[in-house]
Amino acid sequence: MVLGIPKKTLIMLGLLVGVVVIFALGSDQQSSGAEGGSSECRVTVTADILNVRAGPGLDAEIVGKYRQDAEAEASTKVQNGFRQLSENRWAADDFLEPVDGANCG
Repeated sequence: MVLGIPKKTLIMLGLLVGVVVIFALGSDQQSSGAEGGSSECRVTVTADILNVRAGPGLDAEIVGKYRQDAEAEASTKVQNGFRQLSENRWAADDFLEPVDGANCG
């Protein structure tokens, strides 16, 4: 016994405090990420079929395709009318529409 409190009770109390602290820290990180949102750009394809290219131009190699209404993660970077979706993946920005609540710049 420590200070008249059984060891099992102290251990349980310590675990409970630890869980609460971990939960609070995790919630804080999720909240700050959702509020920041600056890197959260998600787009919907409006063209029937949209070519995904290796670079920001019509002369760049086609490396994939998206069908109409497909959703994709994207960057806020737009160059020569093309939005960067990821490294070496670009699509014509005229055929991409940010989803509701997305921060696409």
